[in-house]
Amino acid sequence: MTKSDGTTASYYELPKDAKELQDLISHKNMNAQIGEIFRSCYRMGEASHSDELRDARKIAFYAAAEIKRLLALRPDKR
Repeated sequence: MTKSDGTTASYYELPKDAKELQDLISHKNMNAQIGEIFRSCYRMGEASHSDELRDARKIAFYAAAEIKRLLALRPDKR
């Protein structure tokens, strides 16, 4: 795990070839839930098919799914 001294940390640096969100999702090896959250946050309220409330609900849905997945991997943390 990378430590930060309070200034910009290396984990915030963008890959030099990144052009789209999918490049960042792939670079960070995000799973489906995290990728959906990331995309929904980025486009919040901008997509014609999804207003801010729908995006917020989508984020909550995928966050709950990710928490459930992580808890299943770590039963000691329930």
